[in-house]
Amino acid sequence: MEKINYHNKLLELVKDFKDKPTLLLHSCCGPCSTQVILFLKDYFNIIIYYYNPNIEPEEEYLKRKEEQIKFINLYNKENDGNILFYDSPYENHKYREFVKGLENEKEGGARCSKCFYLRLKKTAEEAKERGLAYFGTTLTVSPHKNSAVINLIGEKIAEEVGINFIYGDFKKNDGYKKSIELSRKYQLYRQNYCGCLLGGIK
Repeated sequence: MEKINYHNKLLELVKDFKDKPTLLLHSCCGPCSTQVILFLKDYFNIIIYYYNPNIEPEEEYLKRKEEQIKFINLYNKENDGNILFYDSPYENHKYREFVKGLENEKEGGARCSKCFYLRLKKTAEEAKERGLAYFGTTLTVSPHKNSAVINLIGEKIAEEVGINFIYGDFKKNDGYKKSIELSRKYQLYRQNYCGCLLGGIK
């Protein structure tokens, strides 16, 4: 099976844009959003969507949300930017119900795929409801995430909801390394585990 270059698929999508469409970009945290925003800002009007019911405990969820808002505010002020932020309720009970039966799965397995689906489906529905053209996610910037799995889930949801999904593999071209450098520059808190407590803190 031929390996798909999702970074090139994204470049193919944006190369003919005459105007900037609006993108609802799911983000799990400020550090992951940094380099992704810098890459996408020339092609899209970006709205960050913070929907992460998997993050536990709630104090951690709120801390990451505050850091996300902090980065957006600092970036906008420094660059005369117009990145927006949309919040969502903390629905950890929905996440726990959605992955029920998969609690003992290894990190990166079936539970994680369901988690990706839950968060991206909500993002797509929110984008569709607001009349936006595209949705996407920052999740592929992490070297611990399988970009092919995430992109296939996004593609499936796009068909289900009837909205455009932007493919991506934002770890390409040192994307993850750049996100670390930007996190240092903006003094962002970097967590040491993905989100839920089911996989254990690494």
